[in-house]
Amino acid sequence: MKMKDWRVEDRPREKLLLQGARALSNAELLAIFIGSGTPGVNAVDAAQALLSSAGGRLTELCKRTPKELTKYRSVGPARAVAIAAALELGRRYLAEAPSLKTVIEGPEDVYTLMLPLMKGLDHEECWAIYLNRANRVIGREPLTTGTVDETLIDTKRILREVVDRQAKAVILVHNHPSGSCLPGQADILATRRVQMALRAFDTQLFDHVIVADGEYYSFQDERVGKSE
Repeated sequence: MKMKDWRVEDRPREKLLLQGARALSNAELLAIFIGSGTPGVNAVDAAQALLSSAGGRLTELCKRTPKELTKYRSVGPARAVAIAAALELGRRYLAEAPSLKTVIEGPEDVYTLMLPLMKGLDHEECWAIYLNRANRVIGREPLTTGTVDETLIDTKRILREVVDRQAKAVILVHNHPSGSCLPGQADILATRRVQMALRAFDTQLFDHVIVADGEYYSFQDERVGKSE
């Protein structure tokens, strides 16, 4: 059925205005960006097909580039860019949600703080989180993009930030797009190198947490944890 033949209150745009965005399904929200369908396929059907191609998961859809999105019916370059922008805004909103005054008590807190920034990435990123004496977050910054290797992590940069922020502890965090959170040899070497450098400045490496989809690995606890 064509969208114009739907009841006005059931059309995605009108439904959002009447009931609010939360009343819409993921497919209906995507349909707003798609705008109109193609002959025989309305915007909601096109959006549903796009979601289905990603296993029904927005996390997987976030990994698609605009060029990849245009392979699907009813999604041209302009619509693909709009969808990609909307998904990125959602990611950035979640990344801003945790306060940088959060107290870190364990790897679960690190996972919660960093997952919005790392979920759905198709490449590795390594971040540093800086803590004060009370284990309160006083800053975080990206260190590297790509494979985490001990030679790629700028230890001097970390030490400068430790001095400037008067940090008492540092947490390394990086993601594994493969889905496995278990550390590799490069992860182990990078951890040891940073740990030794921090000791010279009387600063603790509080933990190194590897984030994957739905789970994490803590070097401090030497265990895998699952998100709820």
